[in-house]
Amino acid sequence: MKREWWKESVVYQIYPRSFYDSNGDGIGDLRGIIEKLDYLKELGVNVIWLSPVYQSPNDDNGYDISDYQAIMAEFGTLADWEEMLDGMHRRGIKLVMDLVVNHTSDEHPWFQESRQSKDNPYRDWYIWRPAKDGREPNNWASFFGGSAWQYDDLTGEYYLHLFSRKQPDLNWENPQVRTAVYDMMHWWLQKGIDGFRMDVINMISKVPGLPDVPATTTDSYQFGGAHFINGPRLMEFLREMKQNVLSHYDILTVGETPLVTTQNGIEITHEETGVLNMLFQFEHMDIDADKGGDGARRSIRSWSLLELKQIMSRWQKDLEGKGWNSIYLSNHDQPRAVSRFGNDGRYRTESAKLLATFTHMLQGTPFIYQGEEIGMTNVAFDAIEDYRDIETLNLYRELTGEKGIDPQTVISLLHAKSRDNARTPMQWDDGPNGGFSSGQSWIKVNPNYQEINAQQALADPHSIFYYYQQLIRLRQQYPVIVYGTYDLILSAHEQIYAFTRTLDEERLLVMLNFSADTAVFALPPHISFTDHNLLIGNYKVGATEDIRLLNLRPYEAQVYRLW
Repeated sequence: MKREWWKESVVYQIYPRSFYDSNGDGIGDLRGIIEKLDYLKELGVNVIWLSPVYQSPNDDNGYDISDYQAIMAEFGTLADWEEMLDGMHRRGIKLVMDLVVNHTSDEHPWFQESRQSKDNPYRDWYIWRPAKDGREPNNWASFFGGSAWQYDDLTGEYYLHLFSRKQPDLNWENPQVRTAVYDMMHWWLQKGIDGFRMDVINMISKVPGLPDVPATTTDSYQFGGAHFINGPRLMEFLREMKQNVLSHYDILTVGETPLVTTQNGIEITHEETGVLNMLFQFEHMDIDADKGGDGARRSIRSWSLLELKQIMSRWQKDLEGKGWNSIYLSNHDQPRAVSRFGNDGRYRTESAKLLATFTHMLQGTPFIYQGEEIGMTNVAFDAIEDYRDIETLNLYRELTGEKGIDPQTVISLLHAKSRDNARTPMQWDDGPNGGFSSGQSWIKVNPNYQEINAQQALADPHSIFYYYQQLIRLRQQYPVIVYGTYDLILSAHEQIYAFTRTLDEERLLVMLNFSADTAVFALPPHISFTDHNLLIGNYKVGATEDIRLLNLRPYEAQVYRLW
């Protein structure tokens, strides 16, 4: 297996709108990031993934871009961005930018031209179709509710938008579109960035003809993923991108790829023949949604540790020696990990440390989402008026309106699943607005900021923050954590997730009690060793601990080196 800096890195995701506001307008900004770089340096991360800061009307919080080579005014200027990049590089931190090229904003000049007339030179830069039988060209549903098609009066045709109606899909079949995207990527790379996170990149190839999908529900519009996810020309387009752009730079590339299999993952990230370094897969993110449902955020169910083990182990073993994965439990689109996979009440600190141990001890590049390192939790807004996310608001209207579901039932679903759980402001201290802003923040701060904040974490040597710092240092110290093979043990245990990591003569044993009860760990007899030492744990452990048989306390994590 090749040794690569991006395999050895730990990535920290900044959602700039919610990170730190430097000027009191209630919106996080680039100068706010600059002010907090020393905090990130102390944490020990060596890559930052920055969610979009490009010019945007903000229909989907910056994922609707109207100018790829300009900075959104409320975030600052290009000069601020350059100062931020320089500040990161001086601290040994690399910058990965968000690449959003499945779609643009409807306010992008390309689209403004495209909609002017059917013979406009930019017409074919987007996906236009005439009506079919007096209505939309097909029955595809948008991810954000309703039809994936929007009628435009100017030319009397519909354009495709898999997300918001203000996010028209680019037509990747058009080579001019691809060339323009590659030129833009070169522009940013030549400014010194260190890679791209590629938004829904496996949706850029659509099945020719854009056919209807068979109805599986009584809804007017149906999920059409079979016709636009992992489409027929996806790998061709990505190989062209690699040849024209990516191969010219030493960078980190990670693709956001919903509904991929491990075989897709190997093809995309293969060490020799792949196109990207790593990807985000979502199987474990769908673990608490109804099977066969119409979206992970539209339903909730209890999940089992056995299912989590099966999913993660399959990805670990199938990609072993072939591809590479990202390891994450949180991001700007997902609920807070400690509320979802841990215990955000009595055992918040212990379970946050357990989840950190889990993500940093698997093979793959770990991603930390802002606030995860201090154990931030979901927010339970009681009123729909407090939510800001377009998907959340559309879902509430659909479920309470069209489907007649009781509003309180829907609010309870949002408490668990809304994307705004991850987007409440970073909690810096126990002052007004959690120290995020001196003004009224764009979305309310989680009320628990007085107990959970970075100032408190930095003052407590046993905090979640310093536990993350310790994990990151261990990763730098022990190559087995990065490059070792993964083997699951105790696969049928309903409370404990345990595995080994092995690299040559180096071996680690990882034990994680994913429950609020004591769990008995019995080491399988085939794992023999002469001696052992504790690398990290989230409880105090006695020096004479017999690891062949022990009781793991609620949400206890222990990692041992064996020899």
